[in-house]
Amino acid sequence: MIIMLIGEYRHNTDAKGRVIVPAKFRESLGDCFYVTKGLDGCLFVFPPCEWERLQQKIGSMPVSKTRGLQRFFFSGAAEVQPDKQGRILIPQVLRDYAGLKKDVAFIGASSRAEIWDAQKWIQFNSSLTEDSIAEAMDSLEL
Repeated sequence: MIIMLIGEYRHNTDAKGRVIVPAKFRESLGDCFYVTKGLDGCLFVFPPCEWERLQQKIGSMPVSKTRGLQRFFFSGAAEVQPDKQGRILIPQVLRDYAGLKKDVAFIGASSRAEIWDAQKWIQFNSSLTEDSIAEAMDSLEL
């Protein structure tokens, strides 16, 4: 099964730390999925098949090379299930890590989604330049 998560959606967290998962993402993520620390100050959201793939890849390497990755991705990870309103509870440790306040951005990043504090997402996007994108495309031979 190929997962393709695309698009950008804005939502608010409530006082309990719950946020609505975009309906289009819920279709691909399924009834139960995983939220963990990501890179650049965001949270990664993995469907079960991609979570298992990550576990297998990390598990296939020597612990001496992956212990940092294991600790980073798995220590604060949460298995979540959307409620009837499509909301998930993001644990406090993950909200703190990503600096999530009220406004959040859900973005599609191919086989995973990401959850950003909306202001951080705006700042990250403003740091991208056409030259940096072109350089990355060159390295992919696009």
